[in-house]
Amino acid sequence: MTKFAFVIHPLKPKDAARKYPIARYVPDAVLEWFLARKHPVVASHVTGIKSITGAETEGWFIGCPLTPKQMMADVDLAYKRIIECTQLAADLGAQVIGLGAFTSVVGDGGITVAKSSPIPVTTGNSYTVATAIEGTLQACGLLGIVPAESTLAVVGATGSIGKTCAQVLGRDFGRTILVGRDLARTEAVASELSGATATIDVSRIKEADVIVTVTSADAEIILPEHLKPGAIVCDVARPRDVSVRVSQERPDVLVIEGGVVAVPGDVQFGFEFGFPPKTAYACMSETFMLALEDRPESFTLGKDVSVEQVDQTQLWARKHGFQLAGFRSFERAVDEAAIERARAARRAKLGDCA
Repeated sequence: MTKFAFVIHPLKPKDAARKYPIARYVPDAVLEWFLARKHPVVASHVTGIKSITGAETEGWFIGCPLTPKQMMADVDLAYKRIIECTQLAADLGAQVIGLGAFTSVVGDGGITVAKSSPIPVTTGNSYTVATAIEGTLQACGLLGIVPAESTLAVVGATGSIGKTCAQVLGRDFGRTILVGRDLARTEAVASELSGATATIDVSRIKEADVIVTVTSADAEIILPEHLKPGAIVCDVARPRDVSVRVSQERPDVLVIEGGVVAVPGDVQFGFEFGFPPKTAYACMSETFMLALEDRPESFTLGKDVSVEQVDQTQLWARKHGFQLAGFRSFERAVDEAAIERARAARRAKLGDCA
């Protein structure tokens, strides 16, 4: 049996309360001081992952104590703590380790970490792209959006996930708007796609019927005023890109989280990260699949994800029984009422344009 480890970390200081309950009562500045001086810990032992082929695996969640804000402020410290995570994982007996949330994008996307890690490293970004694409197309079907007649926007289009989402989804849509922070880099991506335009103005997404957002901004950059009625937003970013105000002020749009996956077997994570039982992020699931395949290798590293890597993870998912677990939005399941509100808003918008 190939065993795995996966790195998790707090998205904000108060998330430390999941491991240290007293953190609820401590000011954020004090928590950040404390977290910067902590070393990685074993957050939980993960058991019960069993493929429909009969293959099994088990592993550990390793807690890296830094928030995205701290990692951006001190990349060298981030590298040091993540490498410590890999060493701890190897000591436990893990043969491959996945980098979760911001640990997968800080610096050079795992390349530097992999050079110093005693075991192979993967970011999980290939399967994250695969599930974002699958979920977005499923949502289009529910709302009656015909991609060939619609506009797609990709926010964070120069990043590893965003670029590949644009390459794959852009083939289906009539028009694509790419949004990035650097216009020259965004134009370079647009030049590779048919019918794509580049911009650094996020408000341009109001032209889009479907938005995939996957930046590493560590901030809410998509606001209620940026979205047209009946739009779909697939938010793959962690921390999320879509403001919580959207859920409060725009019931006429459908916001879904990319990469929520049902894991085969009677999986017990031993740690509460806000998902229903037996479901996980896609990046976690890529690590699980590498273990089930007995392929302890650095499968996804760096800032680029190829279409071939995306296709491979989809094949593994079908082989082992991983599948999308419905839609979630702002840590809650998306119900039929939310889908119908967005569907009705889209019909009304189309009626106004007729």
